Order: sequence, then C-alpha cells, then structure tokens
Amino acid sequence: MNILQIIFISLVAIIHIYIVYLEMVIWTSKKAMKAFGIKNKALAEETKVMAANQGLYNGFLAAGLLWSMFMVKTDVAIFFLSCVAIAGLYGAYSTKIIRILYIQTIPAALGIISILLS
Repeated sequence: MNILQIIFISLVAIIHIYIVYLEMVIWTSKKAMKAFGIKNKALAEETKVMAANQGLYNGFLAAGLLWSMFMVKTDVAIFFLSCVAIAGLYGAYSTKIIRILYIQTIPAALGIISILLS
C-alpha cells in the first residue's frame, strides 16, 4: 500500500472510531444529539440501545479497515471501503442529511480510487 491509500483508509477508520464513540459512549450527550439531529433527550434515551448496536457495526467497519492496512490486503480494503461508501449513500438518502456523503462516502470513494489507480 502506498501512503495515499494508507491516509484514506486511516481517515475512514478514524471517522468510524469516532462514530462508535458517539453512538456507544456519549449517545445521550448534547454533542452526539447534535451530530445525529436528535432534538430531545427523551428520544436519545429511547434510542440508546439501537444506537449502541449501530456503533458496534461501525466498529466492525473500522476494525476491517485497520486489519486491511496491517495485513496489506487491498482487496479487503476495497470491500470495507465499499461497505462504508454504500452505507454513506444510503444514510444520505434515507435521512436526507447530505453531510453524510462528505463524511463517509467521499473519503471511502477516494480510498477505493487510490487503490484502483495504483
């Protein structure tokens, strides 16, 4: 893997580690509620278990990306980056929050492109 690929894969992994933190650790905080557009604390409390489950899945994405870097497996990286890109597209579509494209889909797509062009 070249440095550009490592940068993109690391960036996407770090983003997902942060999402894990938001969803599993501080879901009911003002910071997480703002990040996910939750308007009231009661809703955050009601959805806490669901968010933690989502956080776990995001953790698996981050783990897969880190594993691909340490094992130097570009096919594994493409798989996990594709999962992130597709999840970002669906998230932007289903929630109507376009910033998901910038946070998830674009970095993952750039990672895929950097691998395919090498």
